[in-house]
Amino acid sequence: MSTTPIKPAYLDRDAAARYVSLSVITIERMVARGDFPAPRQLGGRRVGWLVRELDAWCEARPVSSNLPPVNCGGRGVAQRVAA
Repeated sequence: MSTTPIKPAYLDRDAAARYVSLSVITIERMVARGDFPAPRQLGGRRVGWLVRELDAWCEARPVSSNLPPVNCGGRGVAQRVAA
């Protein structure tokens, strides 16, 4: 019997932050300002972010002409060229 991976409909706070490559504090601040999708009530005190709303938010981000800084976890272009 094979199992088929299931894409989650909702993500908890930590997973939502990882999904969009932001910190938990950043998404909490952005939610408070109305700049990020608000979590949905799932039951009791449990909340989650709807993945399709996170996807839509990501797709709506403007394209940047800035290269990622060297300290972002990867090697910068200048370092790659020099290596």
